[in-house]
Amino acid sequence: MSGTRTIPSASAVDAETEDYVTVVIREQLFGIPVLQVQDVLGRQTITRIPLAPPAVAGALNLRGRIVTAIDTSACLGVKTARAVPHELAISVVVEHRGELYSLVVDTVGEVMPLEVAALEPNPLTLDPSWRDVSRGVHTLKERLMVVLDIARLLDRVVAA
Repeated sequence: MSGTRTIPSASAVDAETEDYVTVVIREQLFGIPVLQVQDVLGRQTITRIPLAPPAVAGALNLRGRIVTAIDTSACLGVKTARAVPHELAISVVVEHRGELYSLVVDTVGEVMPLEVAALEPNPLTLDPSWRDVSRGVHTLKERLMVVLDIARLLDRVVAA
């Protein structure tokens, strides 16, 4: 039939887009691939760890499991004052090499599906410390979203 239309399978549609949890860290929009996110937590008590590197905000208790809380702004070399104190910040829990980590961010936005083909390489003007932990950028209507490479971000913290 000439009027028949082929509907793409769900797997074909999924291959064309990737979902990101959007987060704001010091007024900059970042995306974390949703398949890497284990949980999103509201306010949590973060206990400081003596002699921990600056990127480690402390530790928190997640259902009886001790999770290392990572200060994402320190990882990214952002020097401006926190928009949200640690005790009011939100945690995005990710798994890396069998361990859970809590990425402390200022706010969590929506889950945003974006076309895989629209992911652009890091611009030359992107801060070098961000470029090292970014898979690329998405240009949105009003702003640039930097896609975080969670493995590289956490490898950097563990190496410190």
